[in-house]
Amino acid sequence: MNMVTLIEKKKRGIVLSDEEIKELIKGFVKGEIPDYQVSALLMAIFFKGLSKEETFALTDAMRYSGDTIDLSSINGIKVDKHSTGGVGDKTTLVVAPLAAACGVPIAKMSGRGLGFTGGTVDKMESIPGFRTSMEAEEFLNQVNKIGMAVIGQSENITPADKKLYALRDVTSTVDNLGLISSSIMSKKLAAGSDAIVLDVKCGAGAFMEKLDEAVELAKMMVEIGSNAGRRTVAAITDMGQPLGVAVGNSIEVIEAIETLKGNGPEDITKLALKLSGIMVYLGGKASSPEEGQNMTRTALESGRGLAKLGEFIEAQGGDSAVIQDYSLFPQHTIEMELKSPKAGYIKAIETKRIGYASLYTGAGRATKDDILDLSAGIKIWKKIADKVDEGQTLAVLYGNDESKVAKALSIAQEAFVISDEPCESPQIIKEIIGL
Repeated sequence: MNMVTLIEKKKRGIVLSDEEIKELIKGFVKGEIPDYQVSALLMAIFFKGLSKEETFALTDAMRYSGDTIDLSSINGIKVDKHSTGGVGDKTTLVVAPLAAACGVPIAKMSGRGLGFTGGTVDKMESIPGFRTSMEAEEFLNQVNKIGMAVIGQSENITPADKKLYALRDVTSTVDNLGLISSSIMSKKLAAGSDAIVLDVKCGAGAFMEKLDEAVELAKMMVEIGSNAGRRTVAAITDMGQPLGVAVGNSIEVIEAIETLKGNGPEDITKLALKLSGIMVYLGGKASSPEEGQNMTRTALESGRGLAKLGEFIEAQGGDSAVIQDYSLFPQHTIEMELKSPKAGYIKAIETKRIGYASLYTGAGRATKDDILDLSAGIKIWKKIADKVDEGQTLAVLYGNDESKVAKALSIAQEAFVISDEPCESPQIIKEIIGL
């Protein structure tokens, strides 16, 4: 294959064939095509875009560039859930036990975090003894036995996506609709579930800040999933402020536990019930999303979701006593409070600034080799539309390095915008695509 010809075609806006895209990905993964030529092609794609057919072909080529997971030995309709990422997003830790408690098998592979906080796998590792890796047979058997398992992503799942993303990151070609949607969906399709629920974040703290951009991305991913024979639904959800109260690792796990006890923040509870209800519907356990949500609400209120979480923790080697005794989690030694400089109403929270502040506490990674402080993070005690008094606590920052927490505090101080006039709280669920 002549890469110069391929670059020239894309530069002129000519649609690449399925075979050309397949050979491109195959050659790139094998190391037969140099990075500089793929970088040139990515830039041409960035400016000229990908057609729907090209996006389907790219997704398919990346999906099969490495291992794919066979979940056929698991009984029932397997449903996966994916979030495009945000600050304080611990949804999986609530949604998965609720859906599993309603009979939907959850066989999930999750990644580690690079950025504001750890990923789902990092968060779970704050539970003493919890294992995030296991052999395939054990993984499948656990799902059949208790209804859920969550492990770290295999190194050889979609290697093409890993290589492409590394180039996109250093060539400023990340924010392209076709490249984003094919990257996400290639991993989800390779993971083997029968149906997929996507949580597409929208707002100042999300990759897609504008609603119309988030809707466009959601529609494309739903179409990719449907084209691959997977029932796919996307929820557009708010990331104009941190989700819930906790931003970190162990403190997010604790908040997830509190949510399953019925004591969670309103936004995370509402979102978790909506997403898990859709999962129950797609999993064939309810005749409608509304019935599915009623079932997950019952699972929450009855304590079955919490019991499922405990069962899941024990099955993966963790100490389920953490559900009642939070002192078993990693502990911080330093706390610093952020006080309101004046009275008024919280008009806005610069969510990315809160995210960067959490990173400085030690809760996130600036590079993939950074070691997380699993006890570090931030609790946001005032959200948009809340009334505050001068000197009232807006947030508390936690960690084990005084200079890091002090730096985080200085960043977080600039995140809160206080108005003299009352304002409205944002709607957590903005739109549903694919139902």
